[in-house]
Amino acid sequence: MPYPDKILADDEKVVEHLHPHWITLVPATLWFLVICGATGFGLAEIHQHMDSGTTRTVLMLVIVVVAIILLLWLTLVPVILWKTTHYVFTTHRVLIRRGVLRRQGRDISLQRINDVGFSQSLWDRLVGAGTLTIESAGEQGQEVLVNVPKSDDQQQLLNRLIEQDHDRRGRAYGGPVQQPQQPPPGYPPPQQPPYPPTQQYPQQ
Repeated sequence: MPYPDKILADDEKVVEHLHPHWITLVPATLWFLVICGATGFGLAEIHQHMDSGTTRTVLMLVIVVVAIILLLWLTLVPVILWKTTHYVFTTHRVLIRRGVLRRQGRDISLQRINDVGFSQSLWDRLVGAGTLTIESAGEQGQEVLVNVPKSDDQQQLLNRLIEQDHDRRGRAYGGPVQQPQQPPPGYPPPQQPPYPPTQQYPQQ
């Protein structure tokens, strides 16, 4: 899904659009399996060992309600948080967006970034994740992005984007290149000094 074009400048393009690494969803997946298995086991036990009646119905209803609440809290919420966390690298800046009801966002211009580093534990290296640290000028000078997919590659990508942004701004604000003036027709071209220049030394 491409990032909304309405927040981008006219000459700005999205280079990379990331969500946190899929490893962040493993606990939610395990909770889903545990809750579904426990709910099924509990309903089967109640159905097998209790006679039909109001008590059995109430207990089964309680188990289902508790299971739904746990699924929403331990499974659905982490998935939504993962889906609504965006790390976007463009040709001009880094955009960070988090949250659904309580939104958080930050835009870091590439020209304000002083340093980009990454760190990986042994587990991160095995699954292809890591932590990306962006140092920038300003009050909120450091931004830490956790569980970034292929954090070492993303660091190299950001460094290239910073260099390209620097070159682009240099071309935009450097002004036109001055061309050497040509002599009028009929005049000889000016004599250029020899290179490398020679220096006369006094006689001893």
